[in-house]
Amino acid sequence: MKKLFLVGALALFGAMNAQTTGNFKIGAHVGLPVGDLADSSNLNIGADVAYVWDLAENFKAGVTTGYSYYTGGKTYSYILPGYGTVSVETEGYGIIPLAATAEYAISPNFFIGGDLGYAFFTESNGGDSGAIYYQPKIGYKFNSSELYLGYKGMSKDGNSISSINLGYAFTFGK
Repeated sequence: MKKLFLVGALALFGAMNAQTTGNFKIGAHVGLPVGDLADSSNLNIGADVAYVWDLAENFKAGVTTGYSYYTGGKTYSYILPGYGTVSVETEGYGIIPLAATAEYAISPNFFIGGDLGYAFFTESNGGDSGAIYYQPKIGYKFNSSELYLGYKGMSKDGNSISSINLGYAFTFGK
């Protein structure tokens, strides 16, 4: 699966016209874990980088990566017969996504977009190295900046973890 995403990323680079202009973006996000992930994590924080090309008047596509950290620290207590109360604290973990990104301008200030790729886990969970990564988002652009609301998710073997994120990005080269 990882090789498929690498080939896809290389194909995306190859499809870009040399005359097409591109922009470098750097940003940060903060999010609240939802679903099963909310049981073990309180917060998602991270940094993002991307390079996007103007492919049409209202459409941009490119590649993105970054780092997201899901905090741990929630403590659960269990009563085990013969042992008394046992407390277990959850651990945090990080991901490094490698994804294609695209956005379509609905109006001069509003856009919809998404990321699709693979997220590599920075800590190994019994041999788990990563999962399919996706993030649909909607945002507002002003000057060289943008704010977006996104739903970041990772899926593997029928299981998924996700968070709702608020992000900010600054675009260089505009």
